[in-house]
Amino acid sequence: MMNAYEIYDLDLMVADPQWESGNSSELAIHRIHHYPAKFKSFIITKSLEYANSKGKNIKIVADTFCGCGTSAFEARRNGIDFWGCDINPVATLIAKVKSEKYQDSVNEKYYERIVKRFERTRDDIIMEPINNRIFYWFEDKQMRELSHLKAAIINTVPDGKYRNFFLVGFSNILKGTSRWLAKSIKPQIDPDKTPQDVLEAFKKQIKVMRSATIESSKELKGSKVVIETASILEHRDSWPKVDMIVTSPPYVTSYEYADIHQLSTLWLGYVDDYRSLRKGTIGSKDMNFKDTILNEINDIGKGIYNALKPKDHAIAKSVTKYFLDMSKAVDNMYGLLSDEGIIFLVVGNTKYRNVEVDNVTFICQCMKDKGFKIIDIKKRKISSKTLTPYRDENGKFMSTNDKKSVYAYEYVIIGEKYPNVKTLTT
Repeated sequence: MMNAYEIYDLDLMVADPQWESGNSSELAIHRIHHYPAKFKSFIITKSLEYANSKGKNIKIVADTFCGCGTSAFEARRNGIDFWGCDINPVATLIAKVKSEKYQDSVNEKYYERIVKRFERTRDDIIMEPINNRIFYWFEDKQMRELSHLKAAIINTVPDGKYRNFFLVGFSNILKGTSRWLAKSIKPQIDPDKTPQDVLEAFKKQIKVMRSATIESSKELKGSKVVIETASILEHRDSWPKVDMIVTSPPYVTSYEYADIHQLSTLWLGYVDDYRSLRKGTIGSKDMNFKDTILNEINDIGKGIYNALKPKDHAIAKSVTKYFLDMSKAVDNMYGLLSDEGIIFLVVGNTKYRNVEVDNVTFICQCMKDKGFKIIDIKKRKISSKTLTPYRDENGKFMSTNDKKSVYAYEYVIIGEKYPNVKTLTT
């Protein structure tokens, strides 16, 4: 018989409402920091229910593109150990905070001390060197006050989960206190914007976060959570074996997320040049493209490259680099899973220059070639997902629905690991 994905026409598949919403509203903890393309929290619970229905004994869950930690929180909420990684240090900082329990009395104590220290020093000269790129985004008043606020946090709160809590709060007010165009996924200045007051923005942010963690700390169980700033492309021997992977691989242009997070990465000192965070991301452009690279991807990927090449060779090469990286990611996820483990990959397709970039079928073929058995594919609407879901005729992201929709649906590819077997059929 054929593999499941080979007998499914993705366009004709009917969306499964069971994978489009949860049984309860999402907790406020998932909204403590803006983050693009966030994972829907109920997908973790749906995946666990599906795995249990297949007789799987899930003791540890992994998310290999864990982003801001939705899966980490939901795994701990379900009393299951979690391991996750992401190459973006801003993402892993948020993820660690979301999946921790906090005593609000401790947060209150530190908050009051931070505010008091800030108010005492806010009119002083800047106390630390400022990255030159920061001057581009911030007016002098906000830049000086943010410098003092960051220093107040560092000098008040010992290194650890409570300092991380306030640094996440600091990170999430940066765009509002800057000249960044609100709700834009592209870095651009709003010439008409009046930046928010730093202290007032911080007070509101911490109030929201304290309320969210009071609620979430009641939900979290005692399971273990480990989150690493690392890439799944660079497998490490120290990584654990896991019983289930549930993750949403990035889209082709995921390297642009480095630009979106530049304010946080610069202010928190993760990099001196925000563009350096593009290196190592899935599909990043730091590759000397040679035609021999085509030998490293499957026929589906080759076909898409050949269709794109005459229309836009640069895009064709970028998509091929993405395919190359995703193929390696599938290999490493196979190695991460324990024998007979189960995997849930949430993937979407898109178009460039009217060429269908069929990520779903490409990844299914990668999984088959590695030894996964595709047991099911679920189609779900993503109209509520935080993405810019349209492209114009030049392939640029747009927010108006008079353009071509490219993210109307995504697919949950469900596979099982069968070790030492290369090509399996259902």
